[in-house]
Amino acid sequence: MKRVHVHLFVDDIAASTGFYNNLFTTEPSLTQDDYVRWELTDPPMNFAISNHGKPGIDHLGIQSEDTIELNQMVKQYNHNDSTASLVDQPEETSCCYARSTKSWLSDPQGIQWELFATQHNESTFHGQQAPSNCCSGTSCC
Repeated sequence: MKRVHVHLFVDDIAASTGFYNNLFTTEPSLTQDDYVRWELTDPPMNFAISNHGKPGIDHLGIQSEDTIELNQMVKQYNHNDSTASLVDQPEETSCCYARSTKSWLSDPQGIQWELFATQHNESTFHGQQAPSNCCSGTSCC
């Protein structure tokens, strides 16, 4: 099953966490001082907030079940969309307190989309503290 991914930048992590706990009627899957994530089943969504930028949408994405499904998504997109640049080939990275395999693309307006599969073993950093090769120069959560 694929999930939509939404990552927002917020000013106040605590206030936003309370708001989204009430909205989703559940507690987060992961809580850090600078990052909070909900892995929802209804609706199927990976929703995250952090305080690493100007408030608003950081990026959108699609989370796949595994790297096989991710590779199929990337291949299908690259085959079907002749008007946009090719999706970056999936790379393993540690970002947003998780180990993942990710690809990035931008829509015609420049909005970043992340296609990814998460191995569900947590990482010890968000991304800003990561080694310089963390996300190949693209937005890293």
